[in-house]
Amino acid sequence: MSSAPAAALAETVARRSYGRLVALLAARSGDIAGAEDALADAFAAALEHWPAGGVPANPEAWLLTTARRRQIDAARRAKLRGEKANEVIHHIETLASGQGERHVIPDERLRLMFACAHPALDVSVRAPLILQATLGFDAGAIASAFLVSPAAMSQRLVRAKLKIKQARIPFSIPEPDELPGRLDAVLEAVYAVYAEGWADPEGAQARERNLSGEGIWLGRLLVSLLPDEPEVLGLLSLMLHAEARREARRGRSGDYIPLEQQDTSLWNAVLIEEAEALLAEAGRSGRIGRYQLEAALQSAHAHRRICATTDWAAIATLYEALVLLTASPVAAINHAVALARLDGPEAGLAALDEVVRDRRIADYQPYWAARADLLARAARPQDARDAYSRAIGLESDPAIRRYLQRRQADLGA
Repeated sequence: MSSAPAAALAETVARRSYGRLVALLAARSGDIAGAEDALADAFAAALEHWPAGGVPANPEAWLLTTARRRQIDAARRAKLRGEKANEVIHHIETLASGQGERHVIPDERLRLMFACAHPALDVSVRAPLILQATLGFDAGAIASAFLVSPAAMSQRLVRAKLKIKQARIPFSIPEPDELPGRLDAVLEAVYAVYAEGWADPEGAQARERNLSGEGIWLGRLLVSLLPDEPEVLGLLSLMLHAEARREARRGRSGDYIPLEQQDTSLWNAVLIEEAEALLAEAGRSGRIGRYQLEAALQSAHAHRRICATTDWAAIATLYEALVLLTASPVAAINHAVALARLDGPEAGLAALDEVVRDRRIADYQPYWAARADLLARAARPQDARDAYSRAIGLESDPAIRRYLQRRQADLGA
């Protein structure tokens, strides 16, 4: 067998099973970084051995066994004090035999997510750690999602893993009364998983392929685990509303189509109905949160398929509530866009001038795209042209980049 098919298979297994394998490897050692290193060694061994010896019948089991051997070797080399080395080795071997497993949460990735959301860890690193440990996101991709520099994010992740190891934070399933306290970080990570896949609608990037499906799958698992938590219901509603519009986001030639110009007949009515039912169920709790507000915003946009107009007043009000609740600069940008629809582009630009004070926005493409659009509407073509240039330079999606270039060219005409 050639090395190319073996490498392709190893990458496929990595994308499909990375989080589950890390979860199993870290479950007894309590060492996420060590589990990741052992798994990386196992993938390297697969690339070396599979072409010559043939791919095993169960590639995932082969990788898990190989990684566990690497863990045991690493524990022995570390020469840990007294019984500690033997304890680590015993735990790993016990796990390898399939003994002592607690299947309380119905997916290993979800179990690892709740473990990474341990209250002993800083709040700012819990969701990023979940993304790296469960899906193998690199620091750069995580940093982009959380509007920080890759170097700063990398340091946070390293410190978090070291704390887990040194403080011997247990990788046990939290008790039911502990789950809500860890829920915010898990929801944030699940949504980041979905959003990363949503940013690659054609699946052109291998790392992002089907991540939106992963996010929805994890959202459904959370609903089955915590059916009475309104924010869990709200998150799934939000993702389903967004997913319902997937087929309308691109034209036949792959061109980007903004939300306001999408053909509503292409929206998935079944997903929208499910999303609406989930949002209604969440609303009965009387406890409003971020994801319910975001789902309500998507619901307001979805109403256009019925009445053919967009209720910008409702959308502006919901974004204002979201800004007050979260202090999110992203929500503030969208609030400014909604204000412009109600009160004119100058009102929107004034609101954007407040947002730009947040340093995280300096290299945030949607800010510059929104600013360019409002400047164009305000008959300030040169300023709009400059803002479009900034947005184009920051955009990685070729289809959106072409759309922005066309808008910029229209100013010249």
